Amino acid sequence: MVNRFSGFFSMLKIALAVVLGTGNAQLLAQMASAGNGAPKNVILIIGDGMGPQQIGLLEAYARHAPRSVIKDRTTAFSRLLAEGGVLGMSMTNAANALNTDSAASATQLAIGKPSGPEMIGIDIQGTLDPTILEIANKLGKSTGLVSDVRLTHATPAPFAAHQPHRTMENEIAVDMLAAGVNVMLSGGLRHWIPQQANDPATATYRQVRRITTGAVEIESRREDDRNLLEEARQRGYQLVFTKSQLEQAESNNILGLFAASALPDAITARHLRINGGTIPTLAEMSATAIAALAKNDRGFFLVIEAGLIDWAAHYNDTGTMLYEMLVINDVLNQVLDWAGGREDTVVVVTADHETGGFGFSYSSADLPKPVAFPGSAFPGAQYQPVNNYGNQDVLDKLHAQKLSYTGIFANFDTLKSEQQTPLKLMELVNQHTEFDISRSQAGRILTTAVNPYYVEGHDSLGYKIVPRMDVNAAFYSEPTDDNRQNLLAIEVANSQSVVWSNGNHTATPVMVFASGPKQTTARFIQLMDQPQLGQKLIKIVMDEG
Repeated sequence: MVNRFSGFFSMLKIALAVVLGTGNAQLLAQMASAGNGAPKNVILIIGDGMGPQQIGLLEAYARHAPRSVIKDRTTAFSRLLAEGGVLGMSMTNAANALNTDSAASATQLAIGKPSGPEMIGIDIQGTLDPTILEIANKLGKSTGLVSDVRLTHATPAPFAAHQPHRTMENEIAVDMLAAGVNVMLSGGLRHWIPQQANDPATATYRQVRRITTGAVEIESRREDDRNLLEEARQRGYQLVFTKSQLEQAESNNILGLFAASALPDAITARHLRINGGTIPTLAEMSATAIAALAKNDRGFFLVIEAGLIDWAAHYNDTGTMLYEMLVINDVLNQVLDWAGGREDTVVVVTADHETGGFGFSYSSADLPKPVAFPGSAFPGAQYQPVNNYGNQDVLDKLHAQKLSYTGIFANFDTLKSEQQTPLKLMELVNQHTEFDISRSQAGRILTTAVNPYYVEGHDSLGYKIVPRMDVNAAFYSEPTDDNRQNLLAIEVANSQSVVWSNGNHTATPVMVFASGPKQTTARFIQLMDQPQLGQKLIKIVMDEG
């Protein structure tokens, strides 16, 4: 069958190259005439917000935490390199900007061209370029999108949608359905169900509840009465809403939506699983996607996003971020298990950007006590550094966190107004984390001020009264009404030996890991920018045929 259609796919590759731009046409035409031999499967794993610092946190925990839960103290990233993988780096900035958001960065990966902040599947000239996923579809490959945030969120969206702004998630859902992605597993049900489903008295509500088997909260953010679940079923998708339904899925075309918005953070999810939770993990969704897509002899293209790393980092929640890094570690190990030894598969792991400017640092607080060493280097004296370089026990304490900062403040906000006191916040923080705060620290966290950056009607700046940020307030803008979490991070910074520079994204170059045939992965051993990285991925997809 491959030989029968080889001429057709060679011509298709040349045509796609022309659509992608004249700069790629000659190169891809040469590739088309060169024949087969390239990997047919491409798995792209994106750690949203996962800069070198976040990988450093995971590595520090694996190697140095006294009670590390990582087997053999070896992360999946270290394993990938030890097994012959390669490492490069990528600059993430959007076109004509120093920094980026997830939409622009993911768009640049998806289309291989510069894109502007907050655009979805559109280049900086305003052109709706074909994405790598759409190209894979046209080449007869199967395609998939897996994420632990919303399917229509800024990182998955650009691979299967074209919209002028990332907030247009209702339109993005329509685009995704029309794109014919074979497997879509994530959260974000709220953008797939009719507006009328918000009223429990309506037949629409009952219909949606029947379709979802009551497993997911019924909340719609649509402004029309399109039922995209029913439309998906008519297009041949098997619909799943629980872990058990996912395990029993047999179709090659699966739409799974397991939450109204994002899936639970990793700390919450751990407790849910202990208590028989019905939401699959990112690793479980990824395994199902690979099993379904691998049935296609022509190969597949799959995007897996660990999106909650970014959400934890926006809130400067180090403990929860560690748990989210353990999530991507599990996913990567699982993918490497499947792809190991296969010459037909390339695995690329990268990030859209770094979030928060995270890092461990040394400080002047809690200086270490002098110690005596048995060796002769310090005769008659004790060793005492002049700074506190951080105790490795901190790593175990971070892992001992019982509730995310989001969960802590959600519990706080459910209290009656007269109970929302510094004392009560102190009790919640000290109950759910290993880093105690005092009543006065809790009071500082709850202090508010007039928002100096107030913009009426703005999504994140439209709050007149906000938590008081005394330093770098302009760089805590997502959203300003929830900066209590960032203020909590500031209060525990000394005891964690952790610093955060902001609550937004940074322009730190991100790592690019690649595993697979050496002649293919060698192209990633360089300092790239995101459009270049996207071009390399597109080139691999178009090689097969």
